[in-house]
Order: sequence, then structure tokens, then C-alpha cells
Amino acid sequence: MVIEAEGKNKLIEKIVIGILDVKGHDIKMIDLRKIENRICDYYVICSGNSNTHVSAILESVKKKVSKTMKEKPSHTEGEENAEWILLDYINVVVHIFQKHVRDFYRIEELWGDCKTNLIPIKNN
Repeated sequence: MVIEAEGKNKLIEKIVIGILDVKGHDIKMIDLRKIENRICDYYVICSGNSNTHVSAILESVKKKVSKTMKEKPSHTEGEENAEWILLDYINVVVHIFQKHVRDFYRIEELWGDCKTNLIPIKNN
């Protein structure tokens, strides 16, 4: 699999690879850079099928970013119940959801005036 980063930052590319390594799905990126007083530049959002799957996505992302970029998240929330985990890399915040929780909160709709991209993935 090849991920088209389209000039996006390397951290996002490594996060997406970490998600894909354990078959996370419905990966989207929200560009928040045009929002005044934003908390970060990008959100990366994905889904897992169960608490075990969501936890596996979390560990895979942390491992991939730590190993390749020598960065650790500044903050992590939601690990206890693994329904919605937030992973904060300062400029990029990763949201890992179970599908039913993502459907309930519809976080993408909260940022409707921002550019949202489905991460294009090509199978080779």
C-alpha cells in the first residue's frame, strides 16, 4: 500500500501508516489551519471495530511515530474504555473511534467549514 501524502506533513503520513498497519478504517484528515485560535493544525480521525481494535490502533500509531520520528504524544485520553481515544502530538491530534461512537458524535460535522480529506490509499 502506498499513501499519497500530497505534501502533508511527515507526522501525518506516519500516523496513517500506523493506522493502516492494524487495519484501521475510514481515515480522514481535517485541516484546521484557517481557524483562528485553533488547538492544533490537523485532526486525523479513524475508526476501529472494537475496544481491542481501537487499542491496537493506538499502540500501532504510537510505535510507528516513536520509532520513525522519535516523537511521543504529549497527551493521551480514553485508553481506559477504548471507545474514543485522543492522541495529542501538539500540531496533529488523532481521534480513534469505535464506529458507533464516531457516528454518535459526528466530529467531522463540527468542523464543517474546514477542509476535510478522506486519506487516499492505493493498493499496489
